[in-house]
Amino acid sequence: MNLEMQQFKAEFFKALAHPLRIRILELLAEGDKNVNEIQTIVGSEGSAVSQQLTILRAKNIVSGTKEGNKVIYTLKDPMIIELLAVARQIFNNHLVDTITILDKFKEDEEEPSMPKN
Repeated sequence: MNLEMQQFKAEFFKALAHPLRIRILELLAEGDKNVNEIQTIVGSEGSAVSQQLTILRAKNIVSGTKEGNKVIYTLKDPMIIELLAVARQIFNNHLVDTITILDKFKEDEEEPSMPKN
């Protein structure tokens, strides 16, 4: 069972491992959208958006429902919203750590050198 869970997690994160796919998920976290809406917002070609949506659908991360001549995409699991928020917090934590290190370097550079005896 543990190996199956690790395999699922690896495949799941692999499906998320593309900036456009993450952006699409962020948009869908705000509400359901069709390909044209997503394309307009991200400023990408429709084929690129469709390609990424196909991957997300294949991994059961998003689903599409046909409404007239459009397919409306939605997140399959609302926990994706929380996952994206956690990823953002981790990013922010890394930024805070980096800023702290840079501030320390700056302080070290500003301190006058002590004369050696």
